[in-house]
Amino acid sequence: MLKLEGKSIVVTGASSGMGKAIVELFVKEGAQVVAVARRKERLEQLAESLKDAAGKVVLYAGDVSKREDCEGMIDQAVAEYGKLDVLVNCAGVMDDMSPVGDATDEKYEYVMGINVYGPLASMRKACQVFVEQGNGGNIINVSSIGSVHQAAGAIYGASKAALNAISKNTAYMYKSEGIRCNVIAPGAINTEISTSMGMPNVEGYKKVSPVIALGPAPGEATDIANAALFLASDESAFISGVFLPVDGGWTSF
Repeated sequence: MLKLEGKSIVVTGASSGMGKAIVELFVKEGAQVVAVARRKERLEQLAESLKDAAGKVVLYAGDVSKREDCEGMIDQAVAEYGKLDVLVNCAGVMDDMSPVGDATDEKYEYVMGINVYGPLASMRKACQVFVEQGNGGNIINVSSIGSVHQAAGAIYGASKAALNAISKNTAYMYKSEGIRCNVIAPGAINTEISTSMGMPNVEGYKKVSPVIALGPAPGEATDIANAALFLASDESAFISGVFLPVDGGWTSF
C-alpha cells in the first residue's frame, strides 16, 4: 500500500540533496508533489526521472526568500491538486562558519532569508489554507543539529534555532485545528549544501572542526527522506512538536 497516495505536498529545496530525495520518495509513494527550487533545469530533470512513478510532480521555480514565491507555491498546489495536505520546508543554505564577531550583515540577510523567512512565509500561507480547509494539516521543517551543536557559524546556528522555535510554536498554536508541525534535524549528510558556504572563516572553521571530527560518517539524503516519509504519513498522526535528530547519534556525544 502506498503511504502517501493522494496527498498534496509542497517540497522546497527540491533540486538537489535532501529535498530531491524527499520528492523522489514521496512521488514513488503516491504523493502529488509541487517541487520547488530556484534551478529550473534541475527540476525538469527530476520530473523526467519520475514520469513513470506512482504519484505526480509539478514544478515551481521560485526563491523561498521572496514572499510571492512562498505564497505562489502553496497556491500552485491548491490549483493543481485541489488541496494542500503537507508542507516540507527543506531549502537551506550554510553560513561561512564565522563566529559572531566576524558575522556580516550581508551573510545574515542571505542565510536568514532562506533558512528563516522562507519557512515562516510558507508556513503562514499553508496554515491559512489548512484552517480554511478545516481538516488539519502537516508541516515538516528540516532544521539541523547545528541549531544545538557547535558544528557551524553563529548565523547558521541562529537560523536553525529560530526554525526550531517557529515549529514548536506552530505545533502549539494550531493543535486545536489539527495542524501538526515537526522538525527533522540532520547531522552530517552527503549533499551539496557546503557549496553555499563559499570560503569558510578561518578561525571559525578551526574552532568547529574538532566537533565535526567527532561526528560519525556522513549519512545520505535518503536517510532524511525516510524520516520525512514517516512524518508525512498517517503513521505519525499523533506526533507533533517533535525535534527529531537524524544524525547517526552525533548529538549523543
